[in-house]
Amino acid sequence: MITENLRQVEERICAACERAGRSREEVTLIAVSKTKPVSMIQELLPGGTRDFGENKVQELCEKYELLPKDIRWHLIGHLQRNKVKYVVDKACLIHSVDSLRLAEMINQEGKKQAKVVPVLIEVNVAGEESKFGVSLEDTEELVRQIAVLPFVAVQGLMTIAPFVADPEENRAVFGKLKKLYVDIRTKSIDNVAMNVLSMGMTNDYEVAIEEGATMVRVGTGIFGERNYMG
Repeated sequence: MITENLRQVEERICAACERAGRSREEVTLIAVSKTKPVSMIQELLPGGTRDFGENKVQELCEKYELLPKDIRWHLIGHLQRNKVKYVVDKACLIHSVDSLRLAEMINQEGKKQAKVVPVLIEVNVAGEESKFGVSLEDTEELVRQIAVLPFVAVQGLMTIAPFVADPEENRAVFGKLKKLYVDIRTKSIDNVAMNVLSMGMTNDYEVAIEEGATMVRVGTGIFGERNYMG
């Protein structure tokens, strides 16, 4: 069932790329495996899926130990400063940096482990109180503050759009983040790559791709509904 779900998601990504006049190679699909067992991840490995997203540091670390080392783990959930040391050497990309203090902690750990840590800045585009992330207005300043940290490499921006019944409602959210992403990129800030735009989830990833996403995070669409019990 999971491989069939993935096939359908893949088809929809291809169709969205076509509509937007983009190449399929421009979009990375992250299979969000949070709360799902290792066995489900293993089902996708023979087909070549290697990018997986986890929300919690502990869960990412546990799965990291059990699964092949060529998997690219993305930390997409909120990261607490006291958990940074566990994930710096395991995540290929931390999507959820939203403060200078967190970035400084990542820099500190990166220095200890002699590793430059790739991160995205999480932007709360819609200004939802229940969500983490920096405001659109404050994003560039935060990017500039983090850019001076030698063991942190800002790769781009990420947002979690509001959960809406009609994905079209999020088109403006994605459009605003794309505009900001392009604005910051044109400023060529040292140590800032701005080549990743992580936006769009199961509910709205096609609209996100049409608006310029380079990474989409699809969990339920691949693995089915989550079970938060136990």
